[in-house]
Amino acid sequence: MEYSHWINLKNLLDALIQRGHEVTVLTPSATVFVDSGNKSAFHTEVFPAVKNQEDLASFFENWITLWSYKWRKLSALEYGAAMQEMFLEGSRLIKQHCENVVLNKDLMKTLKKAKYEVVISDAVCPCAELIAEILGIPFVYSLSFSMGNMYEKYCRGLPFPPSCVPVPLTVLTDKMTFMEWVKNMLFFLYFDFWFQNINVKDWDQFYSDVLGRPTTLCETMGKAEMWLIRTYWDFEFPRPYLPNFEFVGGLHCKPAKPLPEEMEKFVQSSGEHGIVVFSLGSMVKNLTEEKSNLIAAALAQIPQKVVWRYKGKKPATLGANTRTYDWIPQNDLLGHPKTKAFITHGGTNGIYEAIYHGIPMIGVPMFADQPDNIAHLKAKGAAVEVDFHEMTTADMLNALKTVINNPSYKENAMRLSRIHHDQPVKPLDRAVFWIEFVMRHKGAKHLRPAAHDLTWYQYHSLDVIGFLLACVATVVFIVTKSCLFCCRKLGKKGKKQKRA
Repeated sequence: MEYSHWINLKNLLDALIQRGHEVTVLTPSATVFVDSGNKSAFHTEVFPAVKNQEDLASFFENWITLWSYKWRKLSALEYGAAMQEMFLEGSRLIKQHCENVVLNKDLMKTLKKAKYEVVISDAVCPCAELIAEILGIPFVYSLSFSMGNMYEKYCRGLPFPPSCVPVPLTVLTDKMTFMEWVKNMLFFLYFDFWFQNINVKDWDQFYSDVLGRPTTLCETMGKAEMWLIRTYWDFEFPRPYLPNFEFVGGLHCKPAKPLPEEMEKFVQSSGEHGIVVFSLGSMVKNLTEEKSNLIAAALAQIPQKVVWRYKGKKPATLGANTRTYDWIPQNDLLGHPKTKAFITHGGTNGIYEAIYHGIPMIGVPMFADQPDNIAHLKAKGAAVEVDFHEMTTADMLNALKTVINNPSYKENAMRLSRIHHDQPVKPLDRAVFWIEFVMRHKGAKHLRPAAHDLTWYQYHSLDVIGFLLACVATVVFIVTKSCLFCCRKLGKKGKKQKRA
């Protein structure tokens, strides 16, 4: 678990520590983001990594490159096959890490002795549920979404009507035209019957071998007591869900703190025009020189000052109104009263910070759920989108002018912010409550739908439908036979009367 997934989960762990809980993080010896040093507030149990830090970072960079750039040079079939292989490679890496944990007798003995009360994990990376099963303790998931909502649908029984719920990665809203319904259904079938983000058979066999009984990954995942979904109805489209799904989007958001002195001076120098915050997230470090110059040229033409998180060669077109930083206090900048707009790649964490502070957005989505996220915000009137691959300097400039000068975008962003803040319990407190609830009650079985005890054909009532059809067919058959019998009898009787 790396990048934004870890950043989000760490906020939850920090809150648990502040509540007096002892937290242990199980982490490989080589990671990109997880800090297992002495400064960490939590205890760490380190197990051998499959890749070193450089190889791991390279793996993620190759993934981003394929998803963001290379796909444009591939046919649909080639792109699908390349993405499939990339996901399966990630699955193999996670499975090797899992083997290094559950097959490590000394480590498992240490974990059993510690007598933990709950396991918390991101559902995107399997294994935590297996560890919880071995330790005999409940587990809770944190999740934004899974590919095609496969885990939510088939491992937890979440209703998913494709007529009104867009499949992830389709860039659709809940208001679909007929052809968009067709597209949604095709993606629904594609993820159900073709695409695999993990090698299910390998994982099923592995779980069966470790537990010493026939089981599947999905069956084990289905035992999760709670699913903490990292979105909320300020961002999501209305959809059916289950009682053990809790939407806690924005749990990492906080009031803004004062900026560093040098940065504050730069922000204040913007006067009445204010500033624009620009970040493409934790995974994208550099842009091509051409793309950097294109964007910088657009930024140079606006009256606002720009704070840009950027690593790499300084763009030749960088204006005097723009400053680049290796790292920026993004939440604090978005919460600053002079911030007018946020240029974002569309990552969930950054989007929620903008919603929290009521800042309209210019979306430059690149990969994963980012196009979907920006589509949600466009539908709600809080963002405009610029195509990362096709954009020109004029496109970026026009998008900036639209969001900054058209008051409807700020109004809509503030409306979403009011919805976000108008909750009886803050998202982080709600997430902590449910984790502590599971700890107190050794689970949350009363929230478990009966669907988990049904087979797929029972869940869809196919056996009942089949029985009713058989009954109807039997009745039709009996009635038909009876009618034919009566007709033959009446026919014979009529012939006898004619002869007489």
